[in-house]
Amino acid sequence: MMMLSLCIRPGLSGDESAAAEAALFALKEYCPDAHISHGNVIGTFGSTDENAPHVLLDAHLDQVGLIVTSVTDDGFVTVGNVGGLDRRLFPVQRVFIHGKKRIPGIICALPPHLTNGDEKVQKMEEVRIDTGYPADELRELVHPGDSVYFDGTAQELPGGCVTAPALDDRCGIAAILCALDLLQNEEIPCRVTVQFSTEEEVGERGACIGCFAANPDIAIAVDVSFAGDGKRSETGVMGKGAMIGVSPSLSHEVSLKLQSAAESEQIPWQYEVMNGTTGTNADRFSICREGVKACTVSIPLRYMHTPQEVIDPADVELTGKLLAAYLRRCGA
Repeated sequence: MMMLSLCIRPGLSGDESAAAEAALFALKEYCPDAHISHGNVIGTFGSTDENAPHVLLDAHLDQVGLIVTSVTDDGFVTVGNVGGLDRRLFPVQRVFIHGKKRIPGIICALPPHLTNGDEKVQKMEEVRIDTGYPADELRELVHPGDSVYFDGTAQELPGGCVTAPALDDRCGIAAILCALDLLQNEEIPCRVTVQFSTEEEVGERGACIGCFAANPDIAIAVDVSFAGDGKRSETGVMGKGAMIGVSPSLSHEVSLKLQSAAESEQIPWQYEVMNGTTGTNADRFSICREGVKACTVSIPLRYMHTPQEVIDPADVELTGKLLAAYLRRCGA
């Protein structure tokens, strides 16, 4: 599965080159002009009419993780977080450090015998990684600023779901590629810039420069959102299709047109209601240059920002169908 092959490529925010090269290879099948610019993977698709509506489709390349801050005198690695992480899951997680070579390690934890079962969540400055190397050897291999990844696995689960690290947001990339595949033999009434952007997890930085350069009329951030039982407006149900964003910070016009496209082609979809900004690249798009009509299309995901995120691949396919349906009607 192409999506899982994307997920196993490391791509910590600011260190996305391996993930970018894999995404570039996949995008070139649909966008021969695809290239990497300032870390972003960029390609163009659709109408060549300069007067046609110009749509930016975006999904981010980067993933959350850790960054080396020091090697202690007793041979442990200290770290800082890159993106939002839940420190409750840290103890005895397997990780690997991208130093001079790939170095496996374990996040340290006291055994329950010594904690009485009431150990508090570690502060980030207390987190240590054990590699087994003595300090002098480790300092030859590992330096401050090196990336640290959780050593998750990518695999299909019984029942059809898949689990992998970095599904946030490699599944968004897969959904955009699915849309391009559906449209590759069609003429569509809009110009499309595809962008797989960097550094979303540390402030949507790649989205900011990419949108400025593309200068679109409309921008859609294809990302993930929280999967739950559907009883809360901010969660979606896995297997029920993409979540179309509705928020004061988003374009109500684009949201309605996405909904209309879904209804016209009988594509299942769900609401994602947000009461302010979205925490996605759409926040950058809406205030780019003189303003861009921005919206979000999100894939329901469980266990966000953990080593083992989970999605239903059917939602990726339905998201791709929704994007294709919208592009067929854009400018109509």
